Amino acid sequence: MKIVVNNPNSKFLETISFANLDDDNQETFKKFSSMKDPLEVKIFAINELISSHHLSKLKNKFDKININSLCIYSNNRDTILAGKSLKIDSTFVKEQEIKNKLLSFNSKKKEDILHEGTIRSGDRISSNGNLCIIGDVNPGAIVSAKKNIYVWGKLQGIAFAGKSGNNNASISSLYLNPLQLRIADVIAIGPNDKPKNSYPEIAVIDNQTIIIKPLLLETKN
Repeated sequence: MKIVVNNPNSKFLETISFANLDDDNQETFKKFSSMKDPLEVKIFAINELISSHHLSKLKNKFDKININSLCIYSNNRDTILAGKSLKIDSTFVKEQEIKNKLLSFNSKKKEDILHEGTIRSGDRISSNGNLCIIGDVNPGAIVSAKKNIYVWGKLQGIAFAGKSGNNNASISSLYLNPLQLRIADVIAIGPNDKPKNSYPEIAVIDNQTIIIKPLLLETKN
């Protein structure tokens, strides 16, 4: 279970685990209680049964700090019922929707993002800086970044680098076979044939066209 605490006005955003709260982490709540503006708390539980007893402990902790909303998103109906029994705003959503919401929060948390794991069809992940993915980007997935995109795996979805108009941005992958590439305002459709190369490649803009070439890693003697 992940708990996202944020304040839209101050752009404060932090994702914490249930274990930290259950262990009565005073430092965490001391930081929250020191904030003047009210906070929004969202609990995300995927395939987890959270009892009303545990939710009650969480609610009591958050009642001691300045919050204006507390809500639960889960694909477990018993968790939703437990939340409603405590008069917590609880919404049943599908597993993929919860993951998409978490990806959205993670993309806002910091500029450069390191994501470990597969980005599946329907998933979207965006970075306000560089985006590094250790895993595959499946067809139907969309990844984007204001700066560069690095995929240490297969890139088979849609990738958009240089969102802020940076023509010097690039898209790199160990296996570059995307549905579509975009860098700044330049768009290219992925090749019909699968890559035959066994080395990483990089996509860059050259004369207002996206070209793909071998990614040469610099080595020091």
